[in-house]
Amino acid sequence: MTVSVPSGGVDRPRIARQKVIEGGIYVLLLLAAVSSIAITIGIMQVLIVDTYEFFRDLPQKFAEQAQEFAEQGDEERAKFFKDLNPFVEFFTGTEWTPLFSPARFGILPLLSGTIVTSAVGLCLAIPFGTAIAIYLSEFANPRLRETLKPILELIAGVPSVVFGYFALGFVNPLLQDICEVFGYQLPGANMLGAGLVIGILIIPLISSVSEDAMRAVPVQMREGSYAMGATRMQTAFKVVIPAAFSGIIAAYILGISRAVGETMISAIAAGLQPNFTWNPLEPAATVSAFIVQVSLGDLEAGSIQYLSVFAAGMMLAVTTLTLNVIGFFLIRKFRERY
Repeated sequence: MTVSVPSGGVDRPRIARQKVIEGGIYVLLLLAAVSSIAITIGIMQVLIVDTYEFFRDLPQKFAEQAQEFAEQGDEERAKFFKDLNPFVEFFTGTEWTPLFSPARFGILPLLSGTIVTSAVGLCLAIPFGTAIAIYLSEFANPRLRETLKPILELIAGVPSVVFGYFALGFVNPLLQDICEVFGYQLPGANMLGAGLVIGILIIPLISSVSEDAMRAVPVQMREGSYAMGATRMQTAFKVVIPAAFSGIIAAYILGISRAVGETMISAIAAGLQPNFTWNPLEPAATVSAFIVQVSLGDLEAGSIQYLSVFAAGMMLAVTTLTLNVIGFFLIRKFRERY
């Protein structure tokens, strides 16, 4: 068979087409990156503007409530609302009742619910996710790894509302039966059940990212450990995990951010009543669950109740951003270059 080769041995039309295709891909990637940054900036702008309006209008709301109590002859409560500082109330208040009268705007009940459910989930997800990652990376044979990892990633793709009803219909009743054995009446909605299901939800995320980090460790390091007489278990814990520590931390930070921002499981299984408590056996609302609750109602745009959603969302955004910044510096500190 004869193959025609252009003069000079270079297929110039093919190279030109390849450059056009690569240029198009570059433009698409650039547009995707720019649009992502623009959308993020737009979201933050909306949150900042509406949060500013919330704190601007909050003194007027307190003054109106003080006037109402004064007209009712309740001078003590009238003085309380008249002297109430909006920032002190928001960051230190233990009551969150923007939809009721008198309205209170202390964010601590929502933050405590978010922290407790996330902590319960992480206590389950971090050890199990790390153990799964170690097994897949260091002990499972290639065929088993290729089977299990896609299954984990499929679990991660299940909608969170399905996990929410799983918590409400199976996990919470199971926990109630267990608590009855010890003489404790567990409420139907509680943070323990919601937190455990959140942990199940983020196990695939932590295990997948951690396993990728461990697989990225050069095989020469493992072989050197085996040559020194170390077992596979010793190699996994004393060589591979320290070498992949920055990637494992990144997996933990992603898991924490996912747990903090989880909405449907918390709304369905933990309850929608803001309750300032650190007891996981009690019901409580999270920041994201409150946003869902208010978004389903009919609120006048621009009202203080409407703006409270953006103030709560701003707290959630700041929390997630703080976690990501901490993770960034931790990853930089422990990153290993090969």
